[in-house]
Amino acid sequence: MSDELEFTGERFTPECVREIWYEHFHRYAFACPAARGRRVLDAACGEGYGSALLAQGAQTVQGVDIDPQAVAHAHARYAHQANLSFEVCDATTLNALPDASFDLITSFETLEHVEAQERMLAGFRRLLAPGGVLLVSSPDKAQYSDATGHANPFHVRELYRDEFEALLAARFPARRLFAQKLLFQGALWRVDGGGARYAASSMDAGDEQPQPNLRYPPLYYVAACAADEAAIDALDLPDLHLFGDRAESLYTHYNREVARVIEAGHVLVERDARIAELEAQCARLERSGSAAPATEHRQSWWQRLRAW
Repeated sequence: MSDELEFTGERFTPECVREIWYEHFHRYAFACPAARGRRVLDAACGEGYGSALLAQGAQTVQGVDIDPQAVAHAHARYAHQANLSFEVCDATTLNALPDASFDLITSFETLEHVEAQERMLAGFRRLLAPGGVLLVSSPDKAQYSDATGHANPFHVRELYRDEFEALLAARFPARRLFAQKLLFQGALWRVDGGGARYAASSMDAGDEQPQPNLRYPPLYYVAACAADEAAIDALDLPDLHLFGDRAESLYTHYNREVARVIEAGHVLVERDARIAELEAQCARLERSGSAAPATEHRQSWWQRLRAW
């Protein structure tokens, strides 16, 4: 079996790059501290990369996915970790799993792929042990689809924020909502690593001073859900969580694309100047009465320009 699972657009694979890599890995990086020492279910685990990350600190991790190929791949690639296992299972029908058997359930970017969302959340609620927490994410339809005009063919039921919150409230009395979006963001951090205090601000070009918090429309929402607030408090989730790769691959790609655009702009300026020069030459030839040669001259230069 190949080390890589083919990317079809339906399931993320860790070989993907740029924005999608950041979005998917960030959710699991956010969840990893909450998984320490806990029995974890990663529902709709896909390729298995996230389950493997959670297993680094968890007591046990059970990954389930409806796709046999994805589960077979996950077994081959990650199941060498003794506390990690994978099974073929539909996240909306988890009847084979015993009640109250998990302390933490993660299900990232699953809701929008299924119609039976209420049934899936009911299953999660049944599987959570007392004090257990669900971490679940969903794209915000207002920003993901409406604002962009983008229609993901693998999404069957996208949700607006109020619909997402109402869906969760029906099963989970306690909830905490986090916004997620990949930002072009400046960062200042304490170099000795001490302290855990965070502050954020943002401003528009016309603002006289920065305003508190990050005032962006989220692309995704991530929710922590439980039977009571104490369970969520026990996870000690941060108010702000930053994630990046040390190679700064996204920024490198951005700089490379900017350089290409600038270079293309220079080429277009040179081409426009040359076209203007050649048309002026043709006009002079036509005024001198050499119309036929001018036409041939024009065709010859256009052929050379096309080859440029």
